[in-house]
Amino acid sequence: MITLILGHKGSGKTKLLIEKVNEAVETSNGNVVCIEKQPKLTYDVNYRARLMDTDHYGVSGYDAFYGFLCGVCAGDHDITDILVDATLRIGSRDYNELAAFLKKVDDLGKNHVTEKNFVFTISADAEELPAEIFDFCTKLN
Repeated sequence: MITLILGHKGSGKTKLLIEKVNEAVETSNGNVVCIEKQPKLTYDVNYRARLMDTDHYGVSGYDAFYGFLCGVCAGDHDITDILVDATLRIGSRDYNELAAFLKKVDDLGKNHVTEKNFVFTISADAEELPAEIFDFCTKLN
């Protein structure tokens, strides 16, 4: 399942994501991963969540980002939740590429023994995004 936290810069997306990470740590029967572009959430996210920054691994663009997510899932079959901050800064502002990426991530989440929950922050309004995204993604705010 994919959940999107939408809104423009300064609308509280990251704060809501931090709450969701910490909530997932408390309720999950597996492992929780938080992915960000640069290391900024170190002191906000519960220490039991695995915190990764994509800049450290040279991830840029949706193809590299999808490969990174596949590697994270392959490396730990006990992951139940993956939460991502600054999705457009990691991938790009091309909304059609975003839609294709999210569709592949949806398939990735369903193709494992345990279904994975993905949460992405996106700095855009729902009206700006392609409508097909909401066929397989839910909006949190």
